[in-house]
Amino acid sequence: MKALFLSASVPVQGRGHYFDTADPFLIQTAVRELVIATIRDYTLVWGGHPAITPMIWAICEDVGVEYSNRVVLYQSEFFEQWYPEENRRFGNIELVEKVEDDREASLLRMRTEMLSRPDLFAAVFIGGMEGIAAEYALFRKFHPDLPVLPVSSPGGAARELAIQLGVDSKFGGLDFARLFRSHFPPAPQDASVATEVPPSSGEERRGALGQSDHIG
Repeated sequence: MKALFLSASVPVQGRGHYFDTADPFLIQTAVRELVIATIRDYTLVWGGHPAITPMIWAICEDVGVEYSNRVVLYQSEFFEQWYPEENRRFGNIELVEKVEDDREASLLRMRTEMLSRPDLFAAVFIGGMEGIAAEYALFRKFHPDLPVLPVSSPGGAARELAIQLGVDSKFGGLDFARLFRSHFPPAPQDASVATEVPPSSGEERRGALGQSDHIG
């Protein structure tokens, strides 16, 4: 099964200027629509973020997907004290050994292992902070010809990447479901299957978005 890389986080105040343009609700909505559009046909690969991992777990629960077969979560052991509770619910976490007392080297080691996967076929960038640029550069290093989709409307570093690549208007709308389904169509055998997913409650949204993002 092909693997789709997701780089996403909710910017936090005090970590650069990314918070100024970010819309946390749109970031959550875009991530939700991406997972719904792709989870049955592709493996979703991402680096663990305290604000994103619980969100993806909740969506998998909503759509009734066996997430252990559809997602691969990479996590650096450097951030072990900040792992969200939902990490324990994913059966296929790739724990990457930390570089002692070196945050940036630990992140680079994890990202290198994650982004050098040969089964990746595309990358999506949503929201985010400085990690967006770092992961885009590594993805391009290992996969120079594969498509990337920086979603600009939720803001954050992904918006800056979209502007840099000249695709901010192309990937700047609010119809995320249409955007993702046009780029990642379902497999033929699933084309006629419609899955209705109930909207997240306000409490779920606050729980998913209220955690600090220690990675970026």
